[in-house]
Amino acid sequence: MRVETFLSASAARRPDKVALVAGERRLTWRDLDRASDRLAGALAAHGIRRGDRVVVFMDNCAEAVVAIFAILKAGGVFSPIHPSTKADKLAYVLNNCRAAGLVTLGRLARVAAAALAQAPAVGTVMVAEPRDGAPPSWLRYDAALSADAAPPPAPGIALDLAMLIYTSGTTGRPKGVMMTHQNMLAAAGAVAACIDSREDDVILSVLPLSFNYGLYQVFLAARSGATLVLEKSFAFPQAVVQRIAAERATVFPLVPTIAALLLQLKDLKTGDLPTLRTFTNTAAALPIGHILRLRTLFPAARLHSMYGLTECKRCTWLPPDELMRRPDSVGVALPGTEVWVADETGAPLPPGEVGELVVRGPHVMQGYWDDPAATARALRPGPYPWERVLHTGDLFRADAEGFFYFVARKDDIIKSRGEKVSPQEVERALHALPGVREAAVLGVDDPILGQAVKAIVVAAPGALTAQDVIRHCARVLEDVMVPKHVEFRDALPKLDNGKIDRRALAAPLMDAAE
Repeated sequence: MRVETFLSASAARRPDKVALVAGERRLTWRDLDRASDRLAGALAAHGIRRGDRVVVFMDNCAEAVVAIFAILKAGGVFSPIHPSTKADKLAYVLNNCRAAGLVTLGRLARVAAAALAQAPAVGTVMVAEPRDGAPPSWLRYDAALSADAAPPPAPGIALDLAMLIYTSGTTGRPKGVMMTHQNMLAAAGAVAACIDSREDDVILSVLPLSFNYGLYQVFLAARSGATLVLEKSFAFPQAVVQRIAAERATVFPLVPTIAALLLQLKDLKTGDLPTLRTFTNTAAALPIGHILRLRTLFPAARLHSMYGLTECKRCTWLPPDELMRRPDSVGVALPGTEVWVADETGAPLPPGEVGELVVRGPHVMQGYWDDPAATARALRPGPYPWERVLHTGDLFRADAEGFFYFVARKDDIIKSRGEKVSPQEVERALHALPGVREAAVLGVDDPILGQAVKAIVVAAPGALTAQDVIRHCARVLEDVMVPKHVEFRDALPKLDNGKIDRRALAAPLMDAAE
Protein backbone atom coordinates (compact mmCIF):
# COMPACT_ATOMS: atom_id res chain seq x y z
CA MET A 1 0.00 0.00 0.00
CA ARG A 2 1.16 3.53 -0.80
CA VAL A 3 -0.07 6.98 0.23
CA GLU A 4 -1.93 7.63 -3.03
CA THR A 5 -4.08 4.55 -2.42
CA PHE A 6 -5.89 6.60 0.25
CA LEU A 7 -7.25 8.67 -2.63
CA SER A 8 -8.15 5.81 -4.96
CA ALA A 9 -9.91 3.93 -2.14
CA SER A 10 -12.02 6.94 -1.16
CA ALA A 11 -12.85 7.59 -4.83
CA ALA A 12 -14.02 3.99 -5.22
CA ARG A 13 -16.03 4.06 -2.01
CA ARG A 14 -17.67 7.51 -2.22
CA PRO A 15 -17.01 8.89 -5.74
CA ASP A 16 -19.64 11.66 -5.59
CA LYS A 17 -18.89 12.92 -2.10
CA VAL A 18 -17.16 16.32 -1.86
CA ALA A 19 -13.50 15.69 -1.10
CA LEU A 20 -11.98 19.15 -1.28
CA VAL A 21 -13.26 22.71 -0.93
CA ALA A 22 -10.77 25.46 -1.82
CA GLY A 23 -12.13 28.94 -2.34
CA GLU A 24 -15.08 28.57 -4.69
CA ARG A 25 -13.92 25.20 -6.02
CA ARG A 26 -15.50 21.95 -4.86
CA LEU A 27 -14.01 18.64 -6.03
CA THR A 28 -15.51 15.21 -5.43
CA TRP A 29 -13.35 12.20 -4.70
CA ARG A 30 -13.87 11.12 -8.32
CA ASP A 31 -12.79 14.58 -9.56
CA LEU A 32 -9.67 14.57 -7.40
CA ASP A 33 -8.71 11.01 -8.39
CA ARG A 34 -9.16 11.62 -12.12
CA ALA A 35 -7.39 14.99 -12.09
CA SER A 36 -4.37 13.52 -10.29
CA ASP A 37 -4.34 10.56 -12.72
CA ARG A 38 -4.14 12.92 -15.68
CA LEU A 39 -1.53 15.14 -14.09
CA ALA A 40 0.56 12.08 -13.17
CA GLY A 41 0.41 10.94 -16.79
CA ALA A 42 1.54 14.37 -17.99
CA LEU A 43 4.43 14.45 -15.53
CA ALA A 44 5.54 10.98 -16.60
CA ALA A 45 5.24 11.92 -20.27
CA HIS A 46 7.54 14.89 -19.63
CA GLY A 47 10.29 12.94 -17.93
CA ILE A 48 9.36 12.42 -14.27
CA ARG A 49 10.49 8.95 -13.26
CA ARG A 50 10.27 6.78 -10.17
CA GLY A 51 12.20 8.38 -7.31
CA ASP A 52 12.47 11.83 -8.94
CA ARG A 53 11.97 14.77 -6.61
CA VAL A 54 9.33 17.33 -7.61
CA VAL A 55 8.97 20.57 -5.65
CA VAL A 56 5.43 21.90 -5.07
CA PHE A 57 5.75 25.69 -4.71
CA MET A 58 2.12 26.66 -4.13
CA ASP A 59 -0.27 28.00 -1.53
CA ASN A 60 -3.33 26.25 -0.08
CA CYS A 61 -5.21 25.58 -3.31
CA ALA A 62 -6.87 22.69 -5.09
CA GLU A 63 -4.05 22.52 -7.63
CA ALA A 64 -1.53 21.82 -4.86
CA VAL A 65 -3.50 18.84 -3.56
CA VAL A 66 -3.91 17.45 -7.08
CA ALA A 67 -0.19 17.94 -7.73
CA ILE A 68 0.87 16.12 -4.56
CA PHE A 69 -1.18 13.02 -5.41
CA ALA A 70 -0.12 13.22 -9.07
CA ILE A 71 3.57 13.21 -8.17
CA LEU A 72 3.04 10.13 -5.99
CA LYS A 73 1.09 8.38 -8.75
CA ALA A 74 3.93 9.12 -11.17
CA GLY A 75 6.32 7.39 -8.74
CA GLY A 76 7.91 10.67 -7.68
CA VAL A 77 8.79 12.24 -4.36
CA PHE A 78 7.01 15.51 -3.57
CA SER A 79 8.54 18.38 -1.61
CA PRO A 80 6.15 21.16 -0.48
CA ILE A 81 7.59 24.67 -0.16
CA HIS A 82 5.90 27.68 1.45
CA PRO A 83 4.65 30.26 -1.10
CA SER A 84 6.42 33.15 0.65
CA THR A 85 9.82 31.48 0.15
CA LYS A 86 12.29 33.74 -1.64
CA ALA A 87 14.16 32.80 -4.81
CA ASP A 88 17.56 32.07 -3.21
CA LYS A 89 16.10 29.63 -0.68
CA LEU A 90 13.92 27.96 -3.32
CA ALA A 91 17.01 27.57 -5.51
CA TYR A 92 18.87 26.02 -2.57
CA VAL A 93 16.11 23.41 -2.13
CA LEU A 94 15.94 22.65 -5.87
CA ASN A 95 19.68 22.12 -6.01
CA ASN A 96 19.98 20.30 -2.69
CA CYS A 97 17.40 17.63 -3.54
CA ARG A 98 18.44 17.58 -7.22
CA ALA A 99 14.85 18.21 -8.21
CA ALA A 100 13.69 16.94 -11.59
CA GLY A 101 10.54 19.05 -11.56
CA LEU A 102 8.73 22.06 -10.12
CA VAL A 103 4.98 22.73 -9.96
CA THR A 104 3.94 26.31 -9.18
CA LEU A 105 1.31 29.01 -9.61
CA GLY A 106 1.26 31.92 -12.03
CA ARG A 107 1.41 34.46 -9.21
CA LEU A 108 4.63 32.84 -7.99
CA ALA A 109 6.17 32.57 -11.45
CA ARG A 110 8.67 35.42 -11.08
CA VAL A 111 10.13 33.97 -7.89
CA ALA A 112 10.14 30.49 -9.42
CA ALA A 113 11.87 31.73 -12.59
CA ALA A 114 14.56 33.51 -10.53
CA ALA A 115 15.17 30.31 -8.56
CA LEU A 116 15.26 28.15 -11.68
CA ALA A 117 17.92 30.43 -13.16
CA GLN A 118 20.12 29.19 -10.29
CA ALA A 119 18.99 25.57 -10.65
CA PRO A 120 19.47 24.68 -14.35
CA ALA A 121 19.15 20.91 -13.78
CA VAL A 122 15.38 21.11 -13.18
CA GLY A 123 13.92 19.61 -16.36
CA THR A 124 10.14 19.83 -15.97
CA VAL A 125 8.25 22.94 -14.85
CA MET A 126 4.46 23.12 -14.65
CA VAL A 127 2.41 26.23 -13.90
CA ALA A 128 -1.24 26.64 -12.95
CA GLU A 129 -3.03 29.90 -13.77
CA PRO A 130 -0.11 31.25 -15.84
CA ARG A 131 0.54 34.99 -15.77
CA ASP A 132 3.28 37.34 -16.92
CA GLY A 133 6.63 35.92 -15.88
CA ALA A 134 5.77 32.33 -16.77
CA PRO A 135 7.88 31.33 -19.80
CA PRO A 136 6.00 29.68 -22.69
CA SER A 137 8.23 26.60 -22.32
CA TRP A 138 6.60 25.75 -18.99
CA LEU A 139 3.87 23.11 -19.07
CA ARG A 140 0.33 24.34 -18.46
CA TYR A 141 -1.59 22.64 -15.67
CA ASP A 142 -4.96 22.99 -17.44
CA ALA A 143 -3.57 21.54 -20.65
CA ALA A 144 -2.18 18.57 -18.73
CA LEU A 145 -5.60 17.88 -17.22
CA SER A 146 -7.27 17.91 -20.63
CA ALA A 147 -4.72 15.54 -22.16
CA ASP A 148 -6.20 12.47 -20.41
CA ALA A 149 -2.80 10.77 -20.12
CA ALA A 150 -2.69 7.64 -17.94
CA PRO A 151 -0.33 7.47 -14.96
CA PRO A 152 2.38 4.78 -14.83
CA PRO A 153 0.81 1.39 -14.00
CA ALA A 154 3.28 0.50 -11.20
CA PRO A 155 4.69 3.62 -9.52
CA GLY A 156 6.57 1.72 -6.80
CA ILE A 157 6.23 0.09 -3.39
CA ALA A 158 5.73 1.25 0.21
CA LEU A 159 9.47 1.35 0.92
CA ASP A 160 9.99 4.10 -1.67
CA LEU A 161 10.43 7.70 -0.62
CA ALA A 162 7.15 9.61 -0.78
CA MET A 163 8.05 12.99 0.66
CA LEU A 164 11.04 15.22 1.21
CA ILE A 165 9.97 17.98 3.58
CA TYR A 166 12.42 20.69 4.50
CA THR A 167 12.77 21.81 8.09
CA SER A 168 14.89 24.57 9.60
CA GLY A 169 17.93 23.47 11.53
CA THR A 170 20.65 24.85 13.75
CA THR A 171 23.00 25.26 10.78
CA GLY A 172 20.69 27.86 9.25
CA ARG A 173 20.24 25.74 6.12
CA PRO A 174 17.01 23.74 5.81
CA LYS A 175 17.38 19.97 5.95
CA GLY A 176 15.34 17.59 3.82
CA VAL A 177 13.53 15.03 5.99
CA MET A 178 13.10 11.76 4.07
CA MET A 179 9.78 9.97 4.63
CA THR A 180 8.76 6.75 2.88
CA HIS A 181 5.21 5.75 2.03
CA GLN A 182 5.45 3.29 4.92
CA ASN A 183 6.46 6.08 7.32
CA MET A 184 3.55 8.25 6.24
CA LEU A 185 0.99 5.42 6.33
CA ALA A 186 2.04 4.61 9.89
CA ALA A 187 1.92 8.26 11.00
CA ALA A 188 -1.48 8.91 9.44
CA GLY A 189 -2.90 5.71 10.88
CA ALA A 190 -1.70 6.44 14.41
CA VAL A 191 -3.00 10.03 14.39
CA ALA A 192 -6.35 8.94 12.89
CA ALA A 193 -6.79 6.38 15.67
CA CYS A 194 -6.06 8.98 18.36
CA ILE A 195 -8.47 11.62 17.09
CA ASP A 196 -11.17 9.20 15.88
CA SER A 197 -11.15 10.32 12.22
CA ARG A 198 -14.48 9.65 10.50
CA GLU A 199 -15.81 9.55 6.96
CA ASP A 200 -18.45 12.16 7.79
CA ASP A 201 -15.91 14.64 9.14
CA VAL A 202 -15.44 18.06 7.57
CA ILE A 203 -11.90 19.24 8.35
CA LEU A 204 -11.29 22.97 8.01
CA SER A 205 -7.58 23.78 7.85
CA VAL A 206 -5.88 27.17 7.70
CA LEU A 207 -2.43 25.60 8.12
CA PRO A 208 -0.05 25.81 5.14
CA LEU A 209 0.49 22.62 3.15
CA SER A 210 4.24 23.23 3.45
CA PHE A 211 3.84 22.75 7.24
CA ASN A 212 3.77 19.07 8.24
CA TYR A 213 0.68 19.54 10.40
CA GLY A 214 -1.22 21.21 7.56
CA LEU A 215 -0.05 18.69 4.97
CA TYR A 216 -1.30 15.69 6.94
CA GLN A 217 -4.83 17.11 6.97
CA VAL A 218 -4.86 16.13 3.26
CA PHE A 219 -3.86 12.55 4.03
CA LEU A 220 -6.13 12.18 7.05
CA ALA A 221 -9.08 13.32 4.93
CA ALA A 222 -8.15 10.97 2.07
CA ARG A 223 -7.63 8.06 4.46
CA SER A 224 -11.10 8.32 6.00
CA GLY A 225 -12.96 9.82 3.04
CA ALA A 226 -13.69 13.03 4.96
CA THR A 227 -14.11 16.45 3.35
CA LEU A 228 -11.20 18.90 3.57
CA VAL A 229 -11.87 22.65 3.46
CA LEU A 230 -8.67 24.57 2.72
CA GLU A 231 -8.28 28.20 3.72
CA LYS A 232 -5.24 30.30 2.77
CA SER A 233 -4.51 31.46 6.34
CA PHE A 234 -6.03 32.67 9.61
CA ALA A 235 -5.29 36.32 8.79
CA PHE A 236 -9.02 37.13 8.97
CA PRO A 237 -10.34 35.04 11.90
CA GLN A 238 -13.95 36.22 11.61
CA ALA A 239 -14.12 35.13 7.97
CA VAL A 240 -12.74 31.70 8.89
CA VAL A 241 -15.31 31.34 11.68
CA GLN A 242 -18.04 32.13 9.17
CA ARG A 243 -16.56 29.48 6.85
CA ILE A 244 -16.58 26.91 9.67
CA ALA A 245 -20.28 27.62 10.18
CA ALA A 246 -21.14 27.59 6.47
CA GLU A 247 -19.33 24.30 5.79
CA ARG A 248 -20.52 22.73 9.07
CA ALA A 249 -16.94 21.80 9.91
CA THR A 250 -16.43 19.12 12.55
CA VAL A 251 -12.63 19.24 12.93
CA PHE A 252 -10.46 22.35 13.35
CA PRO A 253 -6.67 21.88 13.66
CA LEU A 254 -5.06 24.51 15.89
CA VAL A 255 -1.68 25.84 16.89
CA PRO A 256 -1.47 28.12 19.95
CA THR A 257 -1.34 31.23 17.74
CA ILE A 258 -4.64 30.34 16.08
CA ALA A 259 -6.23 29.56 19.44
CA ALA A 260 -5.16 32.95 20.80
CA LEU A 261 -6.62 34.81 17.82
CA LEU A 262 -9.82 32.76 17.89
CA LEU A 263 -10.38 33.52 21.56
CA GLN A 264 -9.93 37.25 20.96
CA LEU A 265 -13.08 37.40 18.83
CA LYS A 266 -15.56 39.43 20.84
CA ASP A 267 -18.64 38.10 19.05
CA LEU A 268 -17.85 34.44 19.70
CA LYS A 269 -20.06 32.97 22.41
CA THR A 270 -20.87 29.63 23.98
CA GLY A 271 -22.84 27.43 21.62
CA ASP A 272 -21.55 29.01 18.43
CA LEU A 273 -20.23 26.56 15.81
CA PRO A 274 -22.15 23.59 17.23
CA THR A 275 -20.90 21.17 14.55
CA LEU A 276 -17.30 21.30 15.83
CA ARG A 277 -16.57 18.06 17.67
CA THR A 278 -12.76 17.96 17.52
CA PHE A 279 -9.90 20.39 18.00
CA THR A 280 -6.36 19.20 17.50
CA ASN A 281 -3.32 21.10 18.71
CA THR A 282 0.40 20.74 18.25
CA ALA A 283 3.60 22.85 17.89
CA ALA A 284 3.39 23.88 21.58
CA ALA A 285 1.14 23.22 24.54
CA LEU A 286 -1.88 25.48 24.90
CA PRO A 287 -1.90 27.74 27.97
CA ILE A 288 -4.37 26.57 30.60
CA GLY A 289 -6.37 29.78 30.11
CA HIS A 290 -6.87 28.94 26.44
CA ILE A 291 -7.93 25.39 27.30
CA LEU A 292 -10.54 26.59 29.81
CA ARG A 293 -11.90 29.20 27.40
CA LEU A 294 -12.17 26.67 24.54
CA ARG A 295 -14.03 24.26 26.81
CA THR A 296 -16.45 27.03 27.77
CA LEU A 297 -17.10 28.16 24.20
CA PHE A 298 -17.26 24.67 22.69
CA PRO A 299 -18.48 22.32 25.45
CA ALA A 300 -19.29 19.48 23.02
CA ALA A 301 -15.85 19.52 21.33
CA ARG A 302 -12.91 17.40 22.44
CA LEU A 303 -9.40 18.85 22.40
CA HIS A 304 -6.61 16.48 21.32
CA SER A 305 -3.22 17.87 22.31
CA MET A 306 -0.24 16.31 20.54
CA TYR A 307 3.50 16.73 20.30
CA GLY A 308 5.71 15.97 17.35
CA LEU A 309 8.41 17.09 15.00
CA THR A 310 8.90 16.83 11.27
CA GLU A 311 11.26 13.88 11.69
CA CYS A 312 8.44 11.62 12.92
CA LYS A 313 5.24 13.60 12.32
CA ARG A 314 3.82 12.96 15.84
CA CYS A 315 5.16 11.05 18.81
CA THR A 316 2.78 11.73 21.73
CA TRP A 317 -0.88 12.59 22.29
CA LEU A 318 -2.87 13.56 25.36
CA PRO A 319 -6.29 11.85 25.55
CA PRO A 320 -8.96 14.53 25.99
CA ASP A 321 -10.13 12.96 29.26
CA GLU A 322 -6.69 13.67 30.73
CA LEU A 323 -6.60 17.30 29.65
CA MET A 324 -7.83 18.86 32.89
CA ARG A 325 -5.87 16.45 35.07
CA ARG A 326 -2.53 17.30 33.45
CA PRO A 327 -2.91 20.25 31.04
CA ASP A 328 0.85 20.78 30.88
CA SER A 329 1.50 17.25 29.61
CA VAL A 330 1.95 16.35 25.94
CA GLY A 331 0.61 12.89 26.69
CA VAL A 332 1.69 9.33 26.02
CA ALA A 333 3.23 7.57 23.03
CA LEU A 334 1.17 7.27 19.86
CA PRO A 335 -0.34 3.81 19.23
CA GLY A 336 2.26 1.44 17.82
CA THR A 337 5.23 3.56 18.94
CA GLU A 338 7.51 3.95 21.92
CA VAL A 339 9.06 7.07 23.48
CA TRP A 340 11.31 7.51 26.48
CA VAL A 341 13.44 10.09 28.26
CA ALA A 342 17.11 9.22 27.86
CA ASP A 343 20.44 10.20 29.35
CA GLU A 344 23.44 11.09 27.20
CA THR A 345 24.08 7.42 26.41
CA GLY A 346 20.49 6.83 25.26
CA ALA A 347 19.55 4.79 28.33
CA PRO A 348 16.08 5.41 29.81
CA LEU A 349 15.89 7.70 32.84
CA PRO A 350 13.55 7.16 35.80
CA PRO A 351 10.36 9.25 36.21
CA GLY A 352 10.96 12.86 37.14
CA GLU A 353 14.45 13.15 35.68
CA VAL A 354 15.10 15.44 32.70
CA GLY A 355 16.70 14.10 29.55
CA GLU A 356 16.35 13.92 25.78
CA LEU A 357 13.16 12.52 24.25
CA VAL A 358 13.83 9.44 22.10
CA VAL A 359 11.27 8.05 19.63
CA ARG A 360 10.99 4.52 18.25
CA GLY A 361 8.43 3.52 15.66
CA PRO A 362 7.50 2.97 12.01
CA HIS A 363 6.88 6.71 11.53
CA VAL A 364 10.50 7.74 12.17
CA MET A 365 12.22 9.33 9.15
CA GLN A 366 14.86 7.62 7.03
CA GLY A 367 17.28 10.49 7.62
CA TYR A 368 18.19 13.89 6.21
CA TRP A 369 18.67 14.09 2.47
CA ASP A 370 22.36 14.15 1.48
CA ASP A 371 23.42 14.94 5.07
CA PRO A 372 24.93 11.83 6.69
CA ALA A 373 26.46 13.79 9.58
CA ALA A 374 23.11 15.30 10.64
CA THR A 375 21.43 11.92 10.12
CA ALA A 376 23.96 10.20 12.39
CA ARG A 377 23.32 12.76 15.14
CA ALA A 378 19.54 12.27 14.98
CA LEU A 379 19.25 8.53 14.23
CA ARG A 380 21.30 6.40 16.61
CA PRO A 381 21.39 2.71 17.54
CA GLY A 382 18.30 1.60 19.44
CA PRO A 383 17.57 -1.23 21.87
CA TYR A 384 18.01 -3.82 19.12
CA PRO A 385 20.94 -4.21 16.72
CA TRP A 386 18.86 -3.88 13.55
CA GLU A 387 17.39 -0.43 14.23
CA ARG A 388 18.03 3.26 14.69
CA VAL A 389 15.87 5.48 16.88
CA LEU A 390 15.22 9.20 16.74
CA HIS A 391 16.92 11.48 19.24
CA THR A 392 14.74 14.57 19.10
CA GLY A 393 17.07 17.13 20.65
CA ASP A 394 14.27 18.18 23.02
CA LEU A 395 14.41 17.92 26.80
CA PHE A 396 11.55 16.14 28.57
CA ARG A 397 10.58 14.46 31.81
CA ALA A 398 8.03 11.70 32.41
CA ASP A 399 5.81 11.01 35.40
CA ALA A 400 5.24 7.66 37.09
CA GLU A 401 2.16 6.99 34.94
CA GLY A 402 4.05 7.37 31.66
CA PHE A 403 2.89 10.87 30.70
CA PHE A 404 5.49 13.16 29.15
CA TYR A 405 6.22 16.84 29.80
CA PHE A 406 8.17 19.18 27.54
CA VAL A 407 10.96 21.03 29.38
CA ALA A 408 13.08 22.90 26.81
CA ARG A 409 14.73 22.70 23.39
CA LYS A 410 18.36 21.75 23.20
CA ASP A 411 18.87 23.94 20.17
CA ASP A 412 17.95 27.56 19.52
CA ILE A 413 15.12 27.01 17.05
CA ILE A 414 12.30 29.54 17.43
CA LYS A 415 8.68 28.32 17.18
CA SER A 416 6.59 31.22 15.80
CA ARG A 417 3.00 30.72 14.59
CA GLY A 418 3.61 27.01 14.97
CA GLU A 419 6.45 27.02 12.41
CA LYS A 420 10.17 26.61 12.96
CA VAL A 421 12.47 29.59 12.42
CA SER A 422 16.22 29.16 12.24
CA PRO A 423 18.01 32.07 13.99
CA GLN A 424 21.05 31.48 11.79
CA GLU A 425 19.01 31.95 8.61
CA VAL A 426 17.65 35.30 9.84
CA GLU A 427 21.12 36.33 11.00
CA ARG A 428 22.54 35.66 7.54
CA ALA A 429 19.92 37.99 6.09
CA LEU A 430 20.72 40.66 8.68
CA HIS A 431 24.42 40.50 7.94
CA ALA A 432 23.67 41.18 4.26
CA LEU A 433 22.18 44.58 5.19
CA PRO A 434 24.73 47.41 4.78
CA GLY A 435 25.42 49.05 8.12
CA VAL A 436 25.03 45.87 10.20
CA ARG A 437 28.19 44.96 12.06
CA GLU A 438 26.92 42.11 14.20
CA ALA A 439 23.55 40.48 14.62
CA ALA A 440 21.92 37.79 16.71
CA VAL A 441 18.37 36.48 16.69
CA LEU A 442 16.33 34.84 19.41
CA GLY A 443 12.72 34.12 20.30
CA VAL A 444 10.78 36.11 22.87
CA ASP A 445 7.45 35.15 24.39
CA ASP A 446 4.45 36.51 22.53
CA PRO A 447 0.79 35.96 23.50
CA ILE A 448 -0.30 35.55 19.87
CA LEU A 449 2.71 34.07 18.05
CA GLY A 450 3.91 31.81 20.85
CA GLN A 451 7.36 33.20 20.17
CA ALA A 452 8.22 36.33 18.22
CA VAL A 453 11.47 36.79 16.35
CA LYS A 454 13.71 39.43 17.91
CA ALA A 455 16.82 40.79 16.18
CA ILE A 456 19.62 42.26 18.28
CA VAL A 457 21.85 44.37 16.04
CA VAL A 458 25.17 46.17 16.34
CA ALA A 459 25.16 48.79 13.60
CA ALA A 460 27.31 51.67 12.42
CA PRO A 461 26.28 54.84 14.30
CA GLY A 462 23.15 56.35 12.79
CA ALA A 463 23.17 53.90 9.88
CA LEU A 464 19.88 52.11 10.47
CA THR A 465 16.49 52.24 12.10
CA ALA A 466 14.35 49.34 13.27
CA GLN A 467 12.09 49.85 10.25
CA ASP A 468 15.10 49.62 7.92
CA VAL A 469 15.94 46.23 9.41
CA ILE A 470 12.36 44.93 9.22
CA ARG A 471 11.86 46.12 5.64
CA HIS A 472 15.11 44.46 4.53
CA CYS A 473 14.13 41.15 6.17
CA ALA A 474 10.67 41.30 4.61
CA ARG A 475 12.29 41.54 1.17
CA VAL A 476 14.54 38.52 1.57
CA LEU A 477 12.89 36.18 4.09
CA GLU A 478 9.67 34.24 4.49
CA ASP A 479 6.98 36.08 6.44
CA VAL A 480 7.33 33.98 9.59
CA MET A 481 11.07 34.80 9.78
CA VAL A 482 10.75 38.59 9.68
CA PRO A 483 11.65 40.09 13.10
CA LYS A 484 8.83 41.63 15.06
CA HIS A 485 11.25 43.37 17.42
CA VAL A 486 14.60 45.03 16.75
CA GLU A 487 17.01 46.15 19.46
CA PHE A 488 20.27 48.01 18.86
CA ARG A 489 23.27 47.41 21.13
CA ASP A 490 26.83 48.62 21.22
CA ALA A 491 28.21 45.05 21.37
CA LEU A 492 27.12 41.44 21.70
CA PRO A 493 28.33 39.21 24.57
CA LYS A 494 30.94 36.65 23.56
CA LEU A 495 32.23 33.32 24.81
CA ASP A 496 35.93 32.61 25.17
CA ASN A 497 35.97 31.00 21.74
CA GLY A 498 34.66 34.20 20.15
CA LYS A 499 31.14 32.89 19.52
CA ILE A 500 28.11 34.89 20.59
CA ASP A 501 27.02 33.94 24.12
CA ARG A 502 23.32 33.34 23.48
CA ARG A 503 22.55 32.61 27.13
CA ALA A 504 23.99 35.98 28.18
CA LEU A 505 22.24 37.64 25.24
CA ALA A 506 18.86 36.35 26.42
CA ALA A 507 19.47 37.07 30.12
CA PRO A 508 18.39 40.74 30.04
CA LEU A 509 15.18 39.72 28.28
CA MET A 510 14.43 37.11 30.96
CA ASP A 511 15.24 39.60 33.73
CA ALA A 512 12.89 42.14 32.15
CA ALA A 513 10.11 39.55 31.98
CA GLU A 514 10.51 38.84 35.71
